[in-house]
Amino acid sequence: MDIDFSEINYLKNPTWQDLHADYEQFLLSMTGPTVIDVLGNDQTKCRVFTTLLHGNEPSGLIAMHRYLTEVLVQEKPCTNIRFIICSVEAATSKPLFSQRYINGGMDINRCFGKQCSFECHDGLRGYCQRASLIERAIREVNPEMVIDLHNSSSSGPTFAVSSVVTTETLSLASLFCQTLILSDLNMGSIMEQNFDCPFITIECGGCQDEQAHEIAFSGISQVAQCENIGYIHQEKAVEVIYRPLRLQLKAQTKLSYAQHDEGYSGITLKDNIECFNFGSAHQDEMLGWIDGNGLDNLQLIDKSGKNVIDNYFYARENQLVCRHNLRLFKATTNKDTAINDCLFYVVKLSSAAL
Repeated sequence: MDIDFSEINYLKNPTWQDLHADYEQFLLSMTGPTVIDVLGNDQTKCRVFTTLLHGNEPSGLIAMHRYLTEVLVQEKPCTNIRFIICSVEAATSKPLFSQRYINGGMDINRCFGKQCSFECHDGLRGYCQRASLIERAIREVNPEMVIDLHNSSSSGPTFAVSSVVTTETLSLASLFCQTLILSDLNMGSIMEQNFDCPFITIECGGCQDEQAHEIAFSGISQVAQCENIGYIHQEKAVEVIYRPLRLQLKAQTKLSYAQHDEGYSGITLKDNIECFNFGSAHQDEMLGWIDGNGLDNLQLIDKSGKNVIDNYFYARENQLVCRHNLRLFKATTNKDTAINDCLFYVVKLSSAAL
């Protein structure tokens, strides 16, 4: 597929003809990344939502389309709102919402920041160009907040992610969920960029979960009608979880899923690994099996660039075992995501937290 990375389309106060009959037809009507501007009661302020940075994470688009067609026709938002729909080409690849990014391409949410133009070879620099266009589309409205809407590949509870914990980020997170993860990972994501305003990422839940779409819609609707994002009365406290790490396969390591040890090479995770998204993994609990290379198949890189896998896991014969009480996020049986991104995010827990 030929992609024009220099293109970004703008649409202001879209009509029902622009929005089409449903979100799928609306998506198919786009020729590339699209910015939708909605005028609010206070036009001196703007709030920004980004969605579809990954083409297989539809909740943000579904919720945005529903807001535009159901809520906006009855009530203006408190401020201007800018929606930015990013990886349209990946999302429209058949079947719809099946590809994180185009085959042969790269994850655009690893392309933000100046270093990308130096690290990418010529065939992939277009993704950095698009990341720059998206970043510019955010900056040009001087937003008072940015929310980036995502899904997990597999089912799991909704949680927020931010690089800082403030009253504003906690308040915004509370409109979607009750958990905020403080992350200091450097991956080239949009969340790591400084827009001089509160920025949170929302992982709405599984990409095929109706509840995830509902959470995204409810959150957008509440943000749109919130008079002051500086302080939002929180019905329930937001739990803060500090600095998870990404468990990744080393290059060329094979990945399998199984109920029992089948003797596969590389790493084999339990085929119910997604269940850990809803709870905790206890000290000495087994998560899968490893071949003769043991923990050398895996890496868990901390902020300093050190592989700290031995601080979190150990090998018990040929089993992958938790060294401490751990909490897992975004564990998935989607092999492509697990291989190309990570097996899951993990953070240590105290015994009292279990």
